[in-house]
Amino acid sequence: MDDVASPASEQASQRAGGAAPRRFSWLWGPAFVAAIAYVDPGNVAANLTAGALYGYLLIWVLVLANAAAMLVQYLSAKAGLVTGRSLPELVGRRMSTGPRLAYWAQAELVVLATDLAEVLGGAIALQILFGLPLLVGGLIVGVVSMLLLAVQGRGGQRHFEFVVMGLLLVITIGFTAGLFVSDISWAQTFEGLVPRFAGTESVLLAASMLGATVMPHAIYVHSALARDRQLADGTDLHRMLHATRWDVVVSMLIAGTVNVAMLLLAATSLQGVAGTDSIQGAHAAIAHTLGPSVAVLFAVGLLASGLASTSVGCYAGAEIMAGLLRVRVPMLARRAVTLVPALVILGLGVNPTWALVLSQVVLSFGIPFALIPLVRLTSNPALMGVLANHRPVKVVAWIVVAAIVALNLALIVLTVIGVG
Repeated sequence: MDDVASPASEQASQRAGGAAPRRFSWLWGPAFVAAIAYVDPGNVAANLTAGALYGYLLIWVLVLANAAAMLVQYLSAKAGLVTGRSLPELVGRRMSTGPRLAYWAQAELVVLATDLAEVLGGAIALQILFGLPLLVGGLIVGVVSMLLLAVQGRGGQRHFEFVVMGLLLVITIGFTAGLFVSDISWAQTFEGLVPRFAGTESVLLAASMLGATVMPHAIYVHSALARDRQLADGTDLHRMLHATRWDVVVSMLIAGTVNVAMLLLAATSLQGVAGTDSIQGAHAAIAHTLGPSVAVLFAVGLLASGLASTSVGCYAGAEIMAGLLRVRVPMLARRAVTLVPALVILGLGVNPTWALVLSQVVLSFGIPFALIPLVRLTSNPALMGVLANHRPVKVVAWIVVAAIVALNLALIVLTVIGVG
């Protein structure tokens, strides 16, 4: 049952035989696709809400979460590169049928929560830009995401990476443009780096921000993307790992900057402004405070975020199903099925912004189920050989896992106390 792969350094060297050397930067890409998950509409809702309600208070959550994301995404990519298997495949091979199905169920719930956030965000963007009903916008987002997935199916992974990286550029411009005309208090910004809360709701938002930043499906999909890139390029494993470190650091710095920019924008322009408890209201406040041009760029960034992230989420869901159920469903068919819950939410008229925030809380609870196996597997010398995590990396990784679990437990306790 435990089909342990031999350390893949020898296999990778064999695959590299005769392969033409590639430019270092050409090996980048998988982490940028995973980074889309860190700037999806769920991030927008969580970060804008946090900034509008608490100002600079929760900046520290984003900074720590982004630092943790760098480590987590590198470990995910390393697992795929060294073993030649995705994280879902590695986990699935080590479980009997019952536990494997239960693990798949929680992973699938995470993907559904992710998809909900992404479709809702794209629909909100289309409503802001063109006045479309949310349900119609959700359908359009679903159709366009199918076209993006078709790029991956026909053009291959590299073409898909280029498209997603282009959308990441649009997202970055859209969500950071407002900072250039905002009056940021740098003193309060640095104060926001000190860890603290301000009641139950701030803990809820912190968990939401964490779930929107360190995302389970990004952990699953990055291992698959790295695996496929290694198999396609046949590049020397050690060179690929070196390139992957830079791939992760640069992409996560971009994503982290965008997240902090959103919170700073809300803290400087939306705090205390009525009606900013929704993305639509926040957009209206941005237009009033910073001008229509900034507001349009923000809405375009939100739309690009929804389109790119829902495609990556569907890709992740397909890899999770293939690894855990050993069933590979056509990507477009899966896209059509997973679109339904989001369209139902839109049709029921649920407050889309709070649906986004709560979806990120669900993601936060799913993180340990991805992180714990990731740390254990990448620390296993029998699987990873000399590339297994060294003691300092293991210590830091387990601290990250413990911090995330502690934050979720605090969320439960404070919420129960608040209700009581």
